[in-house]
Amino acid sequence: MYSKIMTCVLEGLQGYAIEVEADIARGLQAFNIVGLPDISIKESKERVRSAITNSGYTFPIGRITINLAPANLKKEGSQLDISIAVAILTAFGVVYNVPSKDIAFIGELSLDGRIMSIQGALPMAISLKELGFKKVIVPDDNKEECSLVKGIEIIPVKNLKDLVDYLNNELKIENYNDEIFTLENLNPSYNVDFSEIKGQEKLKRAMEIAAAGEHNLIMIGPPGAGKTMAAMRLPTILPPLNFEEAIECTKIYSVSGNLRENKLIMERPFRAPHHSSSSVAIIGGGRIPMPGEISLAHNGALFLDELPEFNKSTIEVLRQPLEEKNITISRANATLTYPANFIFIAGMNPCPCGYYGDETHECNCTLPQIQKYLAKVSRPILDRIDIHIEVEPVKLEKLTSNEETENSENIRNRVVNARNIQAKRYRKEKIKTNGQMNNRLIKKYIKLNNELNIILEKAYDKYKFSARTINKILKLSRTIADLDNKDNITANHLLEAIRYRTVDSKYWG
Repeated sequence: MYSKIMTCVLEGLQGYAIEVEADIARGLQAFNIVGLPDISIKESKERVRSAITNSGYTFPIGRITINLAPANLKKEGSQLDISIAVAILTAFGVVYNVPSKDIAFIGELSLDGRIMSIQGALPMAISLKELGFKKVIVPDDNKEECSLVKGIEIIPVKNLKDLVDYLNNELKIENYNDEIFTLENLNPSYNVDFSEIKGQEKLKRAMEIAAAGEHNLIMIGPPGAGKTMAAMRLPTILPPLNFEEAIECTKIYSVSGNLRENKLIMERPFRAPHHSSSSVAIIGGGRIPMPGEISLAHNGALFLDELPEFNKSTIEVLRQPLEEKNITISRANATLTYPANFIFIAGMNPCPCGYYGDETHECNCTLPQIQKYLAKVSRPILDRIDIHIEVEPVKLEKLTSNEETENSENIRNRVVNARNIQAKRYRKEKIKTNGQMNNRLIKKYIKLNNELNIILEKAYDKYKFSARTINKILKLSRTIADLDNKDNITANHLLEAIRYRTVDSKYWG
Protein backbone atom coordinates (compact mmCIF):
# COMPACT_ATOMS: atom_id res chain seq x y z
CA MET A 1 0.00 0.00 0.00
CA TYR A 2 1.47 3.31 -1.15
CA SER A 3 0.58 7.01 -1.16
CA LYS A 4 2.22 10.35 -1.86
CA ILE A 5 1.39 13.68 -0.18
CA MET A 6 2.94 17.13 -0.74
CA THR A 7 4.28 19.46 1.94
CA CYS A 8 6.86 22.25 2.31
CA VAL A 9 10.09 23.06 4.15
CA LEU A 10 11.90 26.37 4.48
CA GLU A 11 15.47 27.44 3.87
CA GLY A 12 15.57 30.98 5.18
CA LEU A 13 12.43 32.61 3.77
CA GLN A 14 12.28 30.38 0.68
CA GLY A 15 10.02 27.35 0.68
CA TYR A 16 10.61 24.09 -1.20
CA ALA A 17 8.03 21.45 -2.09
CA ILE A 18 8.60 18.06 -0.45
CA GLU A 19 7.08 14.73 -1.44
CA VAL A 20 6.04 12.59 1.52
CA GLU A 21 5.83 8.99 0.34
CA ALA A 22 4.27 6.34 2.59
CA ASP A 23 4.60 2.60 2.09
CA ILE A 24 2.92 0.03 4.32
CA ALA A 25 4.26 -3.48 3.83
CA ARG A 26 3.81 -6.81 5.59
CA GLY A 27 6.40 -7.66 8.19
CA LEU A 28 7.45 -6.91 11.72
CA GLN A 29 6.04 -3.71 13.19
CA ALA A 30 8.34 -0.81 12.22
CA PHE A 31 8.01 2.92 11.55
CA ASN A 32 10.96 4.54 9.78
CA ILE A 33 11.44 7.99 8.26
CA VAL A 34 14.17 8.41 5.63
CA GLY A 35 15.24 11.27 3.36
CA LEU A 36 17.55 13.42 5.51
CA PRO A 37 15.13 14.29 8.35
CA ASP A 38 16.37 16.20 11.38
CA ILE A 39 15.64 15.22 14.97
CA SER A 40 12.30 17.11 15.15
CA ILE A 41 10.98 15.09 12.20
CA LYS A 42 12.27 11.81 13.66
CA GLU A 43 10.36 12.68 16.83
CA SER A 44 7.19 13.18 14.78
CA LYS A 45 6.78 9.38 14.62
CA GLU A 46 5.47 9.35 18.18
CA ARG A 47 3.26 12.41 17.64
CA VAL A 48 1.77 10.94 14.46
CA ARG A 49 1.16 7.51 16.02
CA SER A 50 -0.60 8.99 19.07
CA ALA A 51 -2.57 11.54 17.03
CA ILE A 52 -3.92 8.85 14.70
CA THR A 53 -5.03 6.50 17.50
CA ASN A 54 -6.43 9.32 19.68
CA SER A 55 -8.44 10.60 16.72
CA GLY A 56 -10.30 7.28 16.59
CA TYR A 57 -8.38 5.56 13.81
CA THR A 58 -6.41 2.31 13.87
CA PHE A 59 -2.69 2.72 13.39
CA PRO A 60 -1.56 0.33 10.62
CA ILE A 61 0.19 -2.89 11.58
CA GLY A 62 3.24 -3.71 9.51
CA ARG A 63 6.39 -2.14 8.22
CA ILE A 64 5.78 1.60 7.60
CA THR A 65 8.36 3.56 5.64
CA ILE A 66 8.13 7.31 5.09
CA ASN A 67 10.40 8.81 2.43
CA LEU A 68 10.95 12.57 2.21
CA ALA A 69 12.05 13.61 -1.27
CA PRO A 70 14.26 15.09 -2.57
CA ALA A 71 16.66 13.23 -0.31
CA ASN A 72 19.49 15.76 -0.68
CA LEU A 73 17.52 18.57 1.01
CA LYS A 74 17.69 18.76 4.81
CA LYS A 75 14.19 18.61 6.30
CA GLU A 76 13.62 20.58 9.50
CA GLY A 77 10.54 21.52 11.47
CA SER A 78 7.40 19.92 12.85
CA GLN A 79 5.20 21.20 10.00
CA LEU A 80 5.56 17.82 8.24
CA ASP A 81 3.44 16.05 10.89
CA ILE A 82 0.07 16.24 9.16
CA SER A 83 1.49 15.32 5.76
CA ILE A 84 3.05 12.18 7.28
CA ALA A 85 -0.23 11.32 9.04
CA VAL A 86 -2.32 11.87 5.89
CA ALA A 87 0.14 9.83 3.82
CA ILE A 88 -0.17 6.90 6.26
CA LEU A 89 -3.97 7.14 6.44
CA THR A 90 -4.22 7.38 2.65
CA ALA A 91 -1.99 4.34 2.14
CA PHE A 92 -4.05 2.45 4.75
CA GLY A 93 -7.33 3.40 3.04
CA VAL A 94 -8.77 5.60 5.80
CA VAL A 95 -8.51 8.58 3.45
CA TYR A 96 -10.14 7.05 0.38
CA ASN A 97 -10.45 10.26 -1.61
CA VAL A 98 -6.75 10.55 -2.52
CA PRO A 99 -5.53 14.21 -2.35
CA SER A 100 -4.42 15.65 -5.68
CA LYS A 101 -0.84 16.74 -6.35
CA ASP A 102 -1.75 20.44 -6.21
CA ILE A 103 -2.71 20.25 -2.51
CA ALA A 104 -0.04 20.76 0.16
CA PHE A 105 -0.25 20.08 3.90
CA ILE A 106 1.57 21.97 6.66
CA GLY A 107 0.96 21.68 10.39
CA GLU A 108 2.12 20.11 13.65
CA LEU A 109 0.16 17.42 15.46
CA SER A 110 -0.44 17.19 19.19
CA LEU A 111 -0.83 13.79 20.83
CA ASP A 112 -4.62 14.13 20.95
CA GLY A 113 -4.89 14.94 17.25
CA ARG A 114 -5.15 18.72 17.42
CA ILE A 115 -3.34 20.57 14.63
CA MET A 116 -1.00 23.10 16.19
CA SER A 117 0.29 26.41 14.82
CA ILE A 118 3.72 26.45 13.19
CA GLN A 119 6.43 28.99 12.51
CA GLY A 120 6.90 30.16 8.93
CA ALA A 121 3.38 29.44 7.67
CA LEU A 122 3.22 32.64 5.59
CA PRO A 123 6.47 32.17 3.61
CA MET A 124 5.51 28.52 3.07
CA ALA A 125 2.11 29.52 1.66
CA ILE A 126 3.72 32.16 -0.57
CA SER A 127 6.29 29.66 -1.88
CA LEU A 128 3.65 26.99 -2.50
CA LYS A 129 1.59 29.45 -4.49
CA GLU A 130 4.65 30.37 -6.56
CA LEU A 131 5.30 26.65 -7.14
CA GLY A 132 1.84 26.24 -8.67
CA PHE A 133 -0.14 24.68 -5.83
CA LYS A 134 -3.87 25.43 -5.79
CA LYS A 135 -4.66 24.67 -2.16
CA VAL A 136 -2.81 24.46 1.16
CA ILE A 137 -4.07 22.88 4.37
CA VAL A 138 -2.92 25.00 7.34
CA PRO A 139 -3.47 25.04 11.12
CA ASP A 140 -6.48 27.11 12.13
CA ASP A 141 -4.23 29.37 14.22
CA ASN A 142 -2.17 30.28 11.12
CA LYS A 143 -5.12 31.13 8.88
CA GLU A 144 -4.91 34.90 9.31
CA GLU A 145 -1.31 35.26 8.16
CA CYS A 146 -1.82 32.76 5.32
CA SER A 147 -4.94 34.58 4.08
CA LEU A 148 -2.60 37.33 2.93
CA VAL A 149 -1.60 35.08 0.01
CA LYS A 150 -3.93 35.48 -2.94
CA GLY A 151 -4.21 32.95 -5.75
CA ILE A 152 -4.19 29.86 -3.52
CA GLU A 153 -6.96 28.39 -1.37
CA ILE A 154 -6.29 28.49 2.37
CA ILE A 155 -8.07 25.64 4.19
CA PRO A 156 -7.78 25.98 8.00
CA VAL A 157 -8.21 22.81 10.08
CA LYS A 158 -8.34 22.32 13.84
CA ASN A 159 -7.73 18.59 14.23
CA LEU A 160 -6.82 15.45 12.34
CA LYS A 161 -10.36 14.03 12.33
CA ASP A 162 -11.74 17.19 10.69
CA LEU A 163 -8.96 16.97 8.11
CA VAL A 164 -9.77 13.33 7.25
CA ASP A 165 -13.49 14.13 7.01
CA TYR A 166 -12.71 17.11 4.77
CA LEU A 167 -10.56 15.00 2.44
CA ASN A 168 -13.30 12.35 2.26
CA ASN A 169 -15.89 15.06 1.41
CA GLU A 170 -17.74 14.39 4.68
CA LEU A 171 -17.03 17.87 6.07
CA LYS A 172 -17.05 21.19 4.26
CA ILE A 173 -14.37 23.76 5.14
CA GLU A 174 -14.48 27.06 3.27
CA ASN A 175 -11.46 28.82 1.80
CA TYR A 176 -10.37 31.37 4.42
CA ASN A 177 -10.12 34.76 2.74
CA ASP A 178 -10.05 37.53 5.33
CA GLU A 179 -9.24 41.01 4.02
CA ILE A 180 -7.12 42.03 6.99
CA PHE A 181 -5.05 44.70 5.29
CA THR A 182 -6.62 48.10 4.74
CA LEU A 183 -5.09 51.54 4.39
CA GLU A 184 -6.28 52.31 7.92
CA ASN A 185 -4.49 49.25 9.33
CA LEU A 186 -1.24 50.39 7.76
CA ASN A 187 -1.39 53.84 9.39
CA PRO A 188 -0.67 53.00 13.03
CA SER A 189 -1.15 55.37 15.95
CA TYR A 190 1.62 55.90 18.51
CA ASN A 191 1.66 56.67 22.22
CA VAL A 192 4.71 58.94 21.89
CA ASP A 193 5.39 62.02 19.78
CA PHE A 194 8.28 64.29 18.82
CA SER A 195 6.38 67.23 20.33
CA GLU A 196 7.26 65.79 23.75
CA ILE A 197 10.96 66.50 23.20
CA LYS A 198 11.96 69.87 24.62
CA GLY A 199 14.80 71.59 22.81
CA GLN A 200 17.21 69.36 20.85
CA GLU A 201 16.27 70.97 17.52
CA LYS A 202 19.52 69.78 15.92
CA LEU A 203 18.87 66.21 17.01
CA LYS A 204 15.30 66.29 15.71
CA ARG A 205 16.57 67.65 12.41
CA ALA A 206 19.10 64.80 12.19
CA MET A 207 16.36 62.27 12.94
CA GLU A 208 14.22 63.75 10.17
CA ILE A 209 17.06 63.42 7.66
CA ALA A 210 17.74 59.84 8.78
CA ALA A 211 14.08 58.93 8.31
CA ALA A 212 13.80 60.68 4.95
CA GLY A 213 16.76 58.96 3.29
CA GLU A 214 17.18 55.78 5.37
CA HIS A 215 20.47 57.01 6.81
CA ASN A 216 22.18 55.47 9.84
CA LEU A 217 22.75 57.76 12.84
CA ILE A 218 24.89 57.76 15.98
CA MET A 219 24.30 60.09 18.95
CA ILE A 220 27.10 61.00 21.34
CA GLY A 221 26.28 62.80 24.57
CA PRO A 222 25.98 62.65 28.37
CA PRO A 223 23.30 60.69 30.24
CA GLY A 224 19.87 62.30 30.29
CA ALA A 225 20.42 64.47 27.21
CA GLY A 226 17.52 62.86 25.32
CA LYS A 227 19.24 60.32 23.07
CA THR A 228 16.98 57.40 23.96
CA MET A 229 13.87 59.56 23.99
CA ALA A 230 14.54 60.74 20.44
CA ALA A 231 15.37 57.26 19.17
CA MET A 232 12.15 55.80 20.60
CA ARG A 233 10.18 58.37 18.61
CA LEU A 234 11.81 57.65 15.25
CA PRO A 235 9.04 55.22 14.17
CA THR A 236 6.48 58.04 14.54
CA ILE A 237 8.04 59.96 11.63
CA LEU A 238 8.67 57.01 9.31
CA PRO A 239 6.28 56.48 6.38
CA PRO A 240 3.62 53.79 6.90
CA LEU A 241 4.44 50.32 5.60
CA ASN A 242 3.22 49.61 2.11
CA PHE A 243 1.65 46.26 1.25
CA GLU A 244 4.86 44.70 -0.07
CA GLU A 245 6.90 45.81 2.96
CA ALA A 246 4.23 44.49 5.34
CA ILE A 247 4.46 41.06 3.70
CA GLU A 248 8.27 41.07 4.00
CA CYS A 249 8.13 41.91 7.71
CA THR A 250 5.40 39.38 8.45
CA LYS A 251 7.36 36.60 6.71
CA ILE A 252 10.38 37.25 8.93
CA TYR A 253 8.30 37.42 12.11
CA SER A 254 6.45 34.26 11.08
CA VAL A 255 9.67 32.28 10.59
CA SER A 256 11.11 33.49 13.91
CA GLY A 257 7.89 32.81 15.84
CA ASN A 258 7.42 36.46 16.79
CA LEU A 259 3.96 37.08 15.35
CA ARG A 260 1.80 38.38 18.20
CA GLU A 261 -1.34 36.24 18.33
CA ASN A 262 -0.77 35.48 14.65
CA LYS A 263 -1.52 39.08 13.71
CA LEU A 264 0.11 40.64 10.68
CA ILE A 265 2.86 43.24 11.02
CA MET A 266 1.22 46.57 10.24
CA GLU A 267 3.73 49.05 11.60
CA ARG A 268 7.42 49.55 10.98
CA PRO A 269 9.51 47.41 13.33
CA PHE A 270 11.56 49.09 16.03
CA ARG A 271 14.01 46.81 17.79
CA ALA A 272 16.07 47.85 20.82
CA PRO A 273 18.03 44.84 22.15
CA HIS A 274 19.91 45.08 25.45
CA HIS A 275 23.69 45.47 25.34
CA SER A 276 24.08 42.02 26.91
CA SER A 277 22.65 40.42 23.73
CA SER A 278 24.92 37.93 21.98
CA SER A 279 26.11 38.09 18.38
CA VAL A 280 23.68 35.30 17.45
CA ALA A 281 20.77 37.24 18.98
CA ILE A 282 21.70 40.35 17.00
CA ILE A 283 22.75 38.81 13.68
CA GLY A 284 20.83 35.55 13.68
CA GLY A 285 21.93 31.93 13.62
CA GLY A 286 21.74 28.94 15.91
CA ARG A 287 21.57 25.21 15.17
CA ILE A 288 18.58 25.92 12.97
CA PRO A 289 19.53 29.40 11.66
CA MET A 290 16.84 31.89 12.65
CA PRO A 291 16.53 35.64 11.97
CA GLY A 292 18.22 37.92 14.50
CA GLU A 293 17.42 41.46 15.62
CA ILE A 294 18.78 43.01 12.42
CA SER A 295 16.32 40.99 10.33
CA LEU A 296 13.45 41.60 12.75
CA ALA A 297 14.20 45.32 12.23
CA HIS A 298 13.89 44.94 8.42
CA ASN A 299 11.97 47.90 6.91
CA GLY A 300 12.18 49.63 10.28
CA ALA A 301 14.86 50.69 12.76
CA LEU A 302 17.40 49.01 15.03
CA PHE A 303 18.44 50.98 18.12
CA LEU A 304 21.57 49.99 20.03
CA ASP A 305 21.73 52.13 23.16
CA GLU A 306 25.06 52.36 25.02
CA LEU A 307 26.84 51.06 21.91
CA PRO A 308 30.31 50.61 23.50
CA GLU A 309 28.75 48.36 26.16
CA PHE A 310 27.97 45.76 23.50
CA ASN A 311 30.59 43.09 22.92
CA LYS A 312 33.03 44.45 20.34
CA SER A 313 32.70 41.35 18.17
CA THR A 314 28.92 41.89 18.14
CA ILE A 315 29.39 45.46 16.91
CA GLU A 316 31.88 44.39 14.24
CA VAL A 317 29.59 41.77 12.69
CA LEU A 318 27.25 44.63 11.77
CA ARG A 319 29.64 45.64 8.98
CA GLN A 320 28.16 43.39 6.28
CA PRO A 321 24.45 44.05 6.94
CA LEU A 322 24.98 47.82 7.23
CA GLU A 323 26.58 47.80 3.79
CA GLU A 324 24.68 45.06 1.94
CA LYS A 325 21.26 45.32 3.65
CA ASN A 326 21.10 41.56 4.22
CA ILE A 327 22.85 38.93 6.32
CA THR A 328 24.23 35.59 5.17
CA ILE A 329 24.45 32.83 7.79
CA SER A 330 26.57 29.83 6.86
CA ARG A 331 26.25 26.44 8.49
CA ALA A 332 27.65 23.02 7.59
CA ASN A 333 24.43 21.93 5.89
CA ALA A 334 23.07 25.23 4.57
CA THR A 335 23.77 28.87 3.75
CA LEU A 336 20.81 31.14 4.45
CA THR A 337 20.29 34.80 3.63
CA TYR A 338 17.83 37.00 5.52
CA PRO A 339 16.95 40.60 4.59
CA ALA A 340 18.25 43.32 6.91
CA ASN A 341 17.36 46.70 5.42
CA PHE A 342 16.99 48.86 8.53
CA ILE A 343 17.88 52.32 9.79
CA PHE A 344 20.65 51.85 12.35
CA ILE A 345 20.42 54.20 15.34
CA ALA A 346 23.10 54.11 18.03
CA GLY A 347 23.50 56.03 21.27
CA MET A 348 26.61 56.33 23.41
CA ASN A 349 28.28 58.38 26.10
CA PRO A 350 31.58 60.14 25.32
CA CYS A 351 33.36 58.28 28.14
CA PRO A 352 32.71 55.61 30.81
CA CYS A 353 31.28 58.10 33.33
CA GLY A 354 29.39 59.92 30.58
CA TYR A 355 30.50 63.49 31.25
CA TYR A 356 33.61 64.05 29.15
CA GLY A 357 33.33 67.56 27.72
CA ASP A 358 30.23 68.40 29.78
CA GLU A 359 30.24 71.95 31.17
CA THR A 360 28.01 71.14 34.15
CA HIS A 361 29.59 67.89 35.38
CA GLU A 362 33.17 66.93 36.06
CA CYS A 363 34.49 63.92 34.17
CA ASN A 364 36.20 61.36 36.44
CA CYS A 365 37.75 59.31 33.65
CA THR A 366 41.44 59.17 32.78
CA LEU A 367 42.56 59.68 29.20
CA PRO A 368 43.45 55.96 28.74
CA GLN A 369 39.99 55.00 30.05
CA ILE A 370 38.32 57.35 27.57
CA GLN A 371 40.43 56.07 24.68
CA LYS A 372 39.74 52.44 25.57
CA TYR A 373 36.01 53.15 25.81
CA LEU A 374 35.83 54.93 22.45
CA ALA A 375 37.99 52.26 20.78
CA LYS A 376 35.16 49.77 21.23
CA VAL A 377 33.49 51.51 18.28
CA SER A 378 35.89 51.06 15.37
CA ARG A 379 36.52 53.35 12.42
CA PRO A 380 35.01 50.87 9.92
CA ILE A 381 31.75 50.91 11.88
CA LEU A 382 31.76 54.71 12.15
CA ASP A 383 32.37 54.93 8.41
CA ARG A 384 29.15 52.99 7.81
CA ILE A 385 27.08 55.42 9.89
CA ASP A 386 25.93 58.41 7.85
CA ILE A 387 25.06 60.92 10.57
CA HIS A 388 27.22 61.60 13.64
CA ILE A 389 25.69 64.10 16.03
CA GLU A 390 26.71 65.43 19.42
CA VAL A 391 23.78 65.71 21.83
CA GLU A 392 24.09 68.37 24.53
CA PRO A 393 21.99 68.64 27.72
CA VAL A 394 18.86 70.75 27.42
CA LYS A 395 18.84 74.07 29.31
CA LEU A 396 16.41 74.40 32.21
CA GLU A 397 14.45 77.19 30.55
CA LYS A 398 13.79 74.90 27.57
CA LEU A 399 12.67 72.03 29.80
CA THR A 400 10.19 74.21 31.71
CA SER A 401 8.98 76.17 28.69
CA ASN A 402 5.35 75.84 27.57
CA GLU A 403 6.30 76.60 23.99
CA GLU A 404 4.77 74.10 21.57
CA THR A 405 7.23 72.11 19.49
CA GLU A 406 6.64 70.45 16.14
CA ASN A 407 4.73 67.18 16.29
CA SER A 408 5.54 63.90 14.58
CA GLU A 409 2.78 64.24 11.99
CA ASN A 410 4.24 67.42 10.50
CA ILE A 411 7.73 65.91 10.38
CA ARG A 412 6.37 62.68 8.89
CA ASN A 413 4.62 64.61 6.11
CA ARG A 414 7.97 66.10 5.04
CA VAL A 415 9.61 62.68 5.28
CA VAL A 416 6.89 61.10 3.12
CA ASN A 417 7.24 63.89 0.55
CA ALA A 418 11.02 63.34 0.39
CA ARG A 419 10.51 59.57 0.07
CA ASN A 420 8.08 60.13 -2.81
CA ILE A 421 10.67 62.28 -4.59
CA GLN A 422 13.23 59.49 -4.18
CA ALA A 423 10.79 56.79 -5.32
CA LYS A 424 10.16 58.73 -8.51
CA ARG A 425 13.89 59.32 -9.07
CA TYR A 426 14.80 55.66 -8.60
CA ARG A 427 11.74 54.08 -10.25
CA LYS A 428 14.00 52.37 -12.83
CA GLU A 429 16.54 51.23 -10.24
CA LYS A 430 16.43 48.48 -7.61
CA ILE A 431 16.50 50.96 -4.73
CA LYS A 432 13.98 53.29 -3.13
CA THR A 433 15.96 55.77 -1.03
CA ASN A 434 19.14 57.84 -1.14
CA GLY A 435 20.68 55.81 1.65
CA GLN A 436 20.61 52.71 -0.57
CA MET A 437 22.68 54.24 -3.39
CA ASN A 438 25.90 52.48 -4.37
CA ASN A 439 28.92 54.11 -6.04
CA ARG A 440 27.47 53.73 -9.54
CA LEU A 441 24.19 55.38 -8.61
CA ILE A 442 25.93 58.19 -6.71
CA LYS A 443 27.84 59.09 -9.88
CA LYS A 444 24.64 58.85 -11.92
CA TYR A 445 22.32 60.91 -9.74
CA ILE A 446 24.53 63.34 -7.82
CA LYS A 447 26.20 66.13 -9.78
CA LEU A 448 28.21 68.86 -8.05
CA ASN A 449 29.16 72.19 -9.61
CA ASN A 450 32.59 73.80 -9.19
CA GLU A 451 31.59 75.65 -6.01
CA LEU A 452 30.43 72.44 -4.33
CA ASN A 453 33.49 70.52 -5.46
CA ILE A 454 35.73 73.15 -3.85
CA ILE A 455 33.77 72.92 -0.57
CA LEU A 456 34.06 69.14 -0.60
CA GLU A 457 37.80 69.23 -1.37
CA LYS A 458 38.45 71.61 1.54
CA ALA A 459 36.49 69.37 3.92
CA TYR A 460 38.37 66.32 2.62
CA ASP A 461 41.74 67.97 3.25
CA LYS A 462 40.77 69.25 6.70
CA TYR A 463 39.10 66.14 8.13
CA LYS A 464 40.89 63.41 6.14
CA PHE A 465 37.61 61.79 5.12
CA SER A 466 37.66 58.27 3.69
CA ALA A 467 36.13 57.49 0.30
CA ARG A 468 33.16 55.86 2.04
CA THR A 469 32.63 58.99 4.15
CA ILE A 470 32.61 61.17 1.03
CA ASN A 471 29.89 58.96 -0.45
CA LYS A 472 27.89 59.22 2.78
CA ILE A 473 28.15 63.02 2.64
CA LEU A 474 26.93 63.07 -0.96
CA LYS A 475 23.94 60.86 -0.13
CA LEU A 476 23.10 63.02 2.89
CA SER A 477 23.29 66.14 0.73
CA ARG A 478 20.83 64.61 -1.72
CA THR A 479 18.38 63.80 1.08
CA ILE A 480 18.64 67.29 2.58
CA ALA A 481 17.93 68.74 -0.87
CA ASP A 482 14.90 66.45 -1.23
CA LEU A 483 13.55 67.65 2.13
CA ASP A 484 14.02 71.17 0.79
CA ASN A 485 12.19 70.26 -2.46
CA LYS A 486 15.23 71.22 -4.51
CA ASP A 487 16.27 69.49 -7.72
CA ASN A 488 19.92 70.40 -7.24
CA ILE A 489 22.19 70.23 -4.20
CA THR A 490 23.21 73.67 -2.93
CA ALA A 491 26.14 74.80 -0.78
CA ASN A 492 23.91 74.89 2.32
CA HIS A 493 22.82 71.30 1.74
CA LEU A 494 26.41 70.12 1.35
CA LEU A 495 27.70 72.07 4.35
CA GLU A 496 24.98 70.63 6.60
CA ALA A 497 25.88 67.12 5.43
CA ILE A 498 29.58 67.75 6.14
CA ARG A 499 28.75 68.93 9.68
CA TYR A 500 27.24 65.53 10.39
CA ARG A 501 30.63 63.92 9.72
CA THR A 502 32.92 66.19 11.75
CA VAL A 503 31.92 65.16 15.28
CA ASP A 504 33.93 61.94 15.25
CA SER A 505 37.17 63.87 14.67
CA LYS A 506 36.69 65.37 18.16
CA TYR A 507 36.48 61.97 19.85
CA TRP A 508 38.32 59.53 17.60
CA GLY A 509 40.94 61.94 16.22
